Amino acid sequence: MADVLVVGAGPVGLTLACELVRHGARVRIIEARTAPLPYCRAIGVTSRTLEVYEDMGVARAMVDAGLWLTGARTEVAGYPARDALQDLDDLPYAALGVPQGETERILAAHLSGYGVTVERGVRLASFTQAGDLVRVDLDGPDGLQMDHVRYLVGCDGAHSTVRKALHIPFEGEAWPYPFMLGDVRLDFPPEAPLPRGLALRGLRLMGEDGPPDMFIAIPLPEHGRYRVSMLAPAEDGALAGGDVAHGIQTEQRGPDLSDIQAAADRVLAHPPRASDLRWSSRFRISLRLAERYRTDNAFIAGDAAHIHPPTGGQGMNTGIQDAYNLAWKMALVLKGIAAPAVLDSYEAERRPVAEQVIADTVEESMSLGRPRGAPDRLAHTQMRVSYRGSPIVAPATDAPLAAGDRAPDVQGLRRRGLGFPLRLFDLLRGTDHVLIRPVADAAALAALEAEAATLSRLLPLRAVAVAPHGTDLPDPVGVTLVCDDAGTFAATYGAASLLVRPDGYLGWINTPDAPALRDWLCGALGLRDAG
Repeated sequence: MADVLVVGAGPVGLTLACELVRHGARVRIIEARTAPLPYCRAIGVTSRTLEVYEDMGVARAMVDAGLWLTGARTEVAGYPARDALQDLDDLPYAALGVPQGETERILAAHLSGYGVTVERGVRLASFTQAGDLVRVDLDGPDGLQMDHVRYLVGCDGAHSTVRKALHIPFEGEAWPYPFMLGDVRLDFPPEAPLPRGLALRGLRLMGEDGPPDMFIAIPLPEHGRYRVSMLAPAEDGALAGGDVAHGIQTEQRGPDLSDIQAAADRVLAHPPRASDLRWSSRFRISLRLAERYRTDNAFIAGDAAHIHPPTGGQGMNTGIQDAYNLAWKMALVLKGIAAPAVLDSYEAERRPVAEQVIADTVEESMSLGRPRGAPDRLAHTQMRVSYRGSPIVAPATDAPLAAGDRAPDVQGLRRRGLGFPLRLFDLLRGTDHVLIRPVADAAALAALEAEAATLSRLLPLRAVAVAPHGTDLPDPVGVTLVCDDAGTFAATYGAASLLVRPDGYLGWINTPDAPALRDWLCGALGLRDAG
């Protein structure tokens, strides 16, 4: 019997399945479609998602398959074009463009490396919950099958079968304007070349009450190719209210080359020549947020829980981070280490993130081409997502870095016997909690050894000791000893001791008012062996 059934094999479902298996859970993943969609939907991968990919072990494959997105050129009709380059050199990763099909291919291959394959052509027909189990009825090539799992997670998109069966309200509204997508080659004229990696946003303002006519081109890894989007022709009409479909509309004819060229010619002073159209489609935009993310042992994630305008490319990334957040918690509960109540923190931590993403993307979409304040270079990186106030995070202070925040990476750490420096992320990678403590002498190191041995009997935990430059300490047992030769750890974290969760967020910092680590861990996670 599988522990978890994941419904939907898009980026979110595949990430969840990969992470659950990596954390030791038994997983089935089903997908109603017999083959992946050919459409290049999500492209942008945020800096934070690339950190997630690094921990998962797929960052290199993603980078090799992608294109660094260096910024955007904005051209508003009647004004000079402006190039805004994105400077993220101080982060571990910049912004990357990877077509969604490539993302799914890489994640599916990674999952198969764990011995799990996507069961395609299999649909969730129904499910019922009783006690600690979920009975699922699956309709596939071999007919109707029944199975039992501990948990069911719907990663099945905006029209989620799981969400609807759970009767979870999905409140929001639809944008009243239909859009078009296409995958084309664009050849820019010599007088207005577009550097590789730069996106293009062409706008022609239509008044305060209407959207700008637009031509948006997002670069793809292949030379000269772009995913373009624009308003659908006026004769298509605005959408009425009601249950409007979200996303790509495969039943409607997409734009042809003449439609795409006409949009570019209308909006841009020096339009590119469009050719080699590979696919096109209509699509709709909605803004919706699920009222809750869980009913008993059934959960939702990704577009099943939140949908919003694609400005900034936050949707797929938010869903992937939903999965990353849920997987380690679910695995601890399945192993009997943490109490089931820990799973309540999934909604408590992730739903406010989706709510803020919706608010931010709506504000940005509504202000296209209109004056705004100084650009926020971290706005689309998701690096500032924080879980301060979470029920499983120690009480936070008002310090710049507090429990609940992402643990920043640092470089220049040295370990005896290695002829190269390490990053902090090298030491955090894996499925354990990591206790990090500055040590200056043998007594402090021995105390950390003893504490790590005690805590590791409660939950999977590793310990890292960080010594100042020039300190000569003996190699410890059960603790990784590194030297802060460059002083970067001390500059970032000071003298604090830290507990980093498996998802890279700070669960606990030894501030003066912080609870004792062991007591806090037992209370927050409901650890089974608290005696």
